[in-house]
Amino acid sequence: MAVSSTEATTRGLRRGRRATVRVPATSANLGPGFDSLGLALAVHDVVTLALAPAGLEVTVTGEGAAGVPLTEEHLVVRAVRAGFDHVGVPQPGIRLHCANTIPHGRGLGSSAAAVVAGLVAARGCLAEPEALDDATVLALATSFEGHPDNAAAALLGGCTISWQSPARVPRAERIEIRADLDPVVCVPSGELSTHTARAMLPALVPHPDASFNAGRAALLVHALTRRPDLLTEATEDRLHQTQRAPAMPETADLVHRVRELGAAAVVSGAGPSVLVLGTRGEPLEAVEEALSGPIGNRWTVFSPGIDTVGSLLATDGE
Repeated sequence: MAVSSTEATTRGLRRGRRATVRVPATSANLGPGFDSLGLALAVHDVVTLALAPAGLEVTVTGEGAAGVPLTEEHLVVRAVRAGFDHVGVPQPGIRLHCANTIPHGRGLGSSAAAVVAGLVAARGCLAEPEALDDATVLALATSFEGHPDNAAAALLGGCTISWQSPARVPRAERIEIRADLDPVVCVPSGELSTHTARAMLPALVPHPDASFNAGRAALLVHALTRRPDLLTEATEDRLHQTQRAPAMPETADLVHRVRELGAAAVVSGAGPSVLVLGTRGEPLEAVEEALSGPIGNRWTVFSPGIDTVGSLLATDGE
């Protein structure tokens, strides 16, 4: 039996509503800011969610189209369901389309983008969208991801600092970085799962290494906002990149090559992509020199710019 708009609203859902979310790729860590710093990149997935009386229909184009499940196990579907469960509305049928451009398994936040997009799309279909405000979306996304760095940047855009309170409540703040910051991304052909990369990290780290990274992370905020000439030194790391290098030797080699040329190269997230930061075209010049010769054939290089909007929601229908 058809449900009227009034009945749908009282049950918490706008059943005639269609929500479209554009969500950016992200690069986490930025070197020393392990699990805390994130940068939104102007590469986007677009998710369109429509509610139905029953059933599930999922279509995917672009990145990952051949490999993702078209079932309730699809990450965006799971996030939509989690959003509705959190608010306490009845689960509807779902018609979902994902147009993906964020590479999968490359350390560019594709899973965080999927989760955030699903949660924000669920918000767009609620009669009271404030029930899934940014703080709630960040908390739910962190429960999927385990840490808030990618999710915060995907949600808020720009450069974010994220942390968790003593009660394990995720928080995030956006910092206003220099407008002339120029990120360059180098993407290899092979993938690396975040689970594999994290498994390579030691349970304990030496106190001098922890102190080193704390200083570099603080310096990095200064470099991103005021002193880009300090970026190369500010992106030094001792906690995770060397430890993960055996799983992605070509990535480690490219980071070394670019840094030898004086540019601020880091592993993007858990890898294997490489992020290079700087201004005035300097990152691309360093990357092109480092990739001269046959090695360049194994990498896709692009300058995406920084996404300053974060997750962008548009709705239509009742």
